[in-house]
Amino acid sequence: MVTLIGVLHYVTPGYMILYHDTYRRLSYFPIAIGAILYGVRGGLLIAVLSCISFVPHLFMFWFQGPEAYYSELSEILFYLAAGLVIGLISSRENRLRKKYQQLSEKLSISYKRLHGQATRLVQAEKQLGQSQKLSSLGHVSASLAHEIKNPLASIKGAAEILADEVPPSHPKHEFIEIMRSEISRLNNSVNEVLIYCRGQQPINNEVPESEPLDKILDKVIQLLAPQIREKSIEVTCEKTGNGRVIRVEEAAMIQVLMNIILNAVDAVAKKGKIRICHYRESQGYKINVADNGPGLGLEKFEEVFESFVTFKAEGTGLGLSITRKIVERLGGTIGVALSDMGGAEFSVFLPDTKSLAN
Repeated sequence: MVTLIGVLHYVTPGYMILYHDTYRRLSYFPIAIGAILYGVRGGLLIAVLSCISFVPHLFMFWFQGPEAYYSELSEILFYLAAGLVIGLISSRENRLRKKYQQLSEKLSISYKRLHGQATRLVQAEKQLGQSQKLSSLGHVSASLAHEIKNPLASIKGAAEILADEVPPSHPKHEFIEIMRSEISRLNNSVNEVLIYCRGQQPINNEVPESEPLDKILDKVIQLLAPQIREKSIEVTCEKTGNGRVIRVEEAAMIQVLMNIILNAVDAVAKKGKIRICHYRESQGYKINVADNGPGLGLEKFEEVFESFVTFKAEGTGLGLSITRKIVERLGGTIGVALSDMGGAEFSVFLPDTKSLAN
């Protein structure tokens, strides 16, 4: 722009005063732009260059007398003054902009730190609330367990007497065995709840009994048969793999599967569908329980395993949290996802005892 204005001064005849005055005023634009972009140095540099480009115009007034010459010469001083003043203002604005930018970055960092602290505080408060609930539940469950175990002992004794009097060949002997097994499982469940509520680790030196997973699934479905028949639910079991028998800890897996399948039974409508699939993997085995119920929102996938969190009107919020504790005690993992049937799908992975030992 400065060069173009200088060329225009040079090629325009001297008697065309209006054009020269226009070029002279146009020189303030590059000076202002240089000062705004580059501060005092930029403003003064462009002002000096504008003064140099103004020299051909000065020669036209050399012979018109001192008054005309000095009048045009004063324009150079105005160029320098404009570059200096605008440059000072621009430099000050740039300093303020950098200062505010640094302040904004500091505020952003402080906000992120404050947000993180607030998040941790909310989580700590939530954990404290759960701890208080668990503490209260621990005291209540200790006395409640005492009241439950005494009748259980009486029922178990009565079942033993019936088992002695009813021979194994009797058609009703199977139901007595189911009664004895469920009394033992109920006793174990009470112990699991007590251990969980007190935050203790189970102490058991005995090797737990293991049974084929197919047999345990059949037993769980048989125990839940009344609820399944009441809602006319279609339950299918699929097994994939090389046909090898999968053996699991009986009491623990009965409780895990009971909680998961019972949730699916409660979730589906009448004539709903539940699909149970189990198969071997390289390091263990996996059990999937899917249904065509309403499912869960993505934001509820993590909450569903927390204590006292329930999405049922009469739920306690302990079933799935205890289930996760049992699965983790066995060295496995449990998760939930959207099912291809339209509802929820719970997946339990348990490692082989050999792979776990390695």
